[in-house]
Amino acid sequence: MTYEIEINRRTFDQEPRAGQCLRTYLRERGWFGVKKGCDAGDCGACTVHVDGEPVHSCLYPAVRAEGRSVTTVEGLASPEGELHPVQRQFLDAQGFQCGFCTAGFLMTTAALDEEQLTDLPRAFKGNICRCTGYRAIEDAVRGVQHTERPCAGKAVGKNLGAPAGPLVVTGTARYTFDVEVPGLLHMKLLRSPHPHARIVSLDTSAALRVPGVHAVLTHEDAPDVLYSSARHEHPTEDPDDTRVLDSTVRFVGQRVAAVVADSEQAAEEGCRRIEVEYEELPYVTDPEEAMAPGAPALHGDKGPEARIARAAENVAGEVHGQIGDVETGFAEADVVYEETFRTQRVQHASLETHGCVAYFEPKEDGTGERLTVRSSTQTPFLTRRALCALYGLNEDDVRVVAGRVGGGFGGKQEMLTEDVVALAALKLRRPVKLEYTRAEQFYGATTRHPFTIRIKVGARADGTLTAVQMRVVANTGAYGNHGPAVMFHSVGESFAVYRAPHKKVDAFSVYTNVVPAGAFRGYGLGQVTFAVESVMDELARLLGMDPLAFREKNIIGPGEAMHSPIGEEEDLHIASYGLDQCLEVVRTALAEDTSASEAPEGWLVGQGTAMAMIATGPPGGHYADARVSLLSDGTYDIAVGTAEFGNGTTTVHKQITAGALNTTEDRLTVRQSDTDVVRHDTGAFGSAGTVVAGKAVLLAASSLAERLRTFAARHTGVARHLCVLGAEAFDCAGRTVTLKELYEAAHASGATDEIAADGHWGGSPRSVAFNAQWFRIAVDPHTGEMRILRSVHSADAGKVMNPMQCRGQVEGGVAQALGATLFETVRVDERGEVTTAAFRRYRLPQYADVPRTEVHFTETTDAIGPLGAKSMSESPFNPVAPAFANALRDATGIRFTELPVTRDRVWRAIHHRELGA
Repeated sequence: MTYEIEINRRTFDQEPRAGQCLRTYLRERGWFGVKKGCDAGDCGACTVHVDGEPVHSCLYPAVRAEGRSVTTVEGLASPEGELHPVQRQFLDAQGFQCGFCTAGFLMTTAALDEEQLTDLPRAFKGNICRCTGYRAIEDAVRGVQHTERPCAGKAVGKNLGAPAGPLVVTGTARYTFDVEVPGLLHMKLLRSPHPHARIVSLDTSAALRVPGVHAVLTHEDAPDVLYSSARHEHPTEDPDDTRVLDSTVRFVGQRVAAVVADSEQAAEEGCRRIEVEYEELPYVTDPEEAMAPGAPALHGDKGPEARIARAAENVAGEVHGQIGDVETGFAEADVVYEETFRTQRVQHASLETHGCVAYFEPKEDGTGERLTVRSSTQTPFLTRRALCALYGLNEDDVRVVAGRVGGGFGGKQEMLTEDVVALAALKLRRPVKLEYTRAEQFYGATTRHPFTIRIKVGARADGTLTAVQMRVVANTGAYGNHGPAVMFHSVGESFAVYRAPHKKVDAFSVYTNVVPAGAFRGYGLGQVTFAVESVMDELARLLGMDPLAFREKNIIGPGEAMHSPIGEEEDLHIASYGLDQCLEVVRTALAEDTSASEAPEGWLVGQGTAMAMIATGPPGGHYADARVSLLSDGTYDIAVGTAEFGNGTTTVHKQITAGALNTTEDRLTVRQSDTDVVRHDTGAFGSAGTVVAGKAVLLAASSLAERLRTFAARHTGVARHLCVLGAEAFDCAGRTVTLKELYEAAHASGATDEIAADGHWGGSPRSVAFNAQWFRIAVDPHTGEMRILRSVHSADAGKVMNPMQCRGQVEGGVAQALGATLFETVRVDERGEVTTAAFRRYRLPQYADVPRTEVHFTETTDAIGPLGAKSMSESPFNPVAPAFANALRDATGIRFTELPVTRDRVWRAIHHRELGA
């Protein structure tokens, strides 16, 4: 009997492989809208309909679909192409950011009946979104429209929809692996079972005998070159302590060998057949123990060329600094408070896992082939640079391109797969793919840095701060990627936002035998802000002051210098000031709030505030090139290097260009995330998409507008000031000259330079952005259950380029931070092995967990950012944990000093206090 299945009104008769799930069966037939987020039925990104019923296709055996009708997101629209009502609603509300989860939400929503629509928390139990905070998804389901269509030249400040929106809601947006590559080979990695060991021998002969296996790569095949997986404009910011494949492994999960085969199954079997003899070495998982005399040195074999601060003591980086004399400051204080705070490991949990595909394509000049790497990366240009350095290649020999990226949050500011995949492709001269599983994402990628912060503060009786002192220890794990930089950044703005004549810091980034930490939203500020804002609240209580008034007395003001004990950053300025407005939003919310009445009887109620400041870009330069060109049909092309992963930069770049060229967004196309399109771009990190890449786009578009005006005047013989640029044509003293005519004239006269312009921005000088968060919460003293009664967030984003998108960034940041505050933690055992390598063990925020946060933007215009804008992608995360902890302190009378503040910890603390009483 022939196998037959209907997919999106088409019949297929290829039988599935033994044990094949429906998800892979569908993707192998080109239905790329079906996503892989977990392969465990946890995230819902793979949801499809089978005979009208939603199922998680990663769990559904393909053989069970025989004789059934399967609908993917691509089949939701009518045969004529008319969008399904749910697709239209998600488009109108922009119910997505990166969009990787959107197909799953669409398929789930399309199957809901009227009764199910009344209980969305239950309806969406099987779907996870990491980006939005779920409010935009709820608005989409409810039919709320947020997007608007501006008129020519009026795009900035409007809720312009994402250019990729129609592709996202129809499942046709192309992410990293949504391409067909002929002759593709698959890679799987053998990983270390030991926290610290030396590889004595590797026998790959049995693996090579597995049918379909083409190669097994070990440290003997890899270049003996040290580098860092972290991607920065200046590679010297990170220690060079990593090899593609190493003869020494330093954490459970480190890659030992790579098997390349015709299928993933063959590659996995090849990994199982490799025989490895290890010499186990002493290991250490606690950073304080790692710095103690006699501790095993993880990188003791490396010299000064690796730029490790003190390799023998496991110190990857350190910073020590002082302003004034803190002992004098504490002697002057009437009240001194001291406490130790701890933050945990957190996974980025972007739904698209790390991975890439490497293949060869002809060079445009016909002089041979070049290596192309299609990667889920935030840094295409820096990754190309690193690959060229590793393998001795010229930049012309390597192209790195990112499709649409399914979430990043800093985790893809790394080179975790491209190096080993490029090694295989160069060796075999065949296309090679490596896609992390969800488990590998936990134990083979990176996490947020766990911090321990000992902080001491002093103040006079009138509330004036006299001294702030911190000792910070960051656990960077087995490798130092981002370690010193995160440590350095963590004690910058967190110190500088408060005035105090005496400040001191001692900070350490420490190696341990656990999964490496890396870049994560906030880049260290969130960890230290948790401590700083908690102790400021406690100090205000000791002084009998209102915590808001205490902050207002001690925060820096407009135009003031920012003093941090790690040194002054000369290019960092308060180019606009909205912190006072942020705190006023909180004060107003507190004054008018009635949410306490919603607390169940007998529950404890409290409220709390926290604030944060962040630089609107990384120090030391962050570069972006852009080019805007007039096309033959009279529309424009924008070429920019930065990646789009839900951060909304593509939309903002269109809005900026539309304003500069007095046109509409539908007359603009964007090429991006490709080392072919512009000269250089540092990358989509450090909140740089608007303030750096956007500034380059503005410079290019403004320059093009002037060039076109000059050329139009010359072409018509009309005075330049009488030539007015419109959406599709110039009005030159009453004569209409279409842009298409100008393009043809430029080419006919050889003046093609007049119809294109470049822009460059180096990321300096920089401004600062401010955020404040306020919660009112209720706590059940008998169970530890916590409910957020009201959540208010105020943000100083300068000129808000797209209020809908910016609000979404704030809502998503608050939701992600609540996860880190309340339950998210990457747990490791005594050997440093990750024990939470699945979503169901890790516990991400779901629809029912996240409150609707009220978002308020201040009225400021920045003197540095493009058109007055500031960054707002990382900063909303930072004040959330301390604001919640301060509300919890207000409700329970207990200061919680360790994250996450889980329900059982809260109950236990209340219970112990009652027993002590």
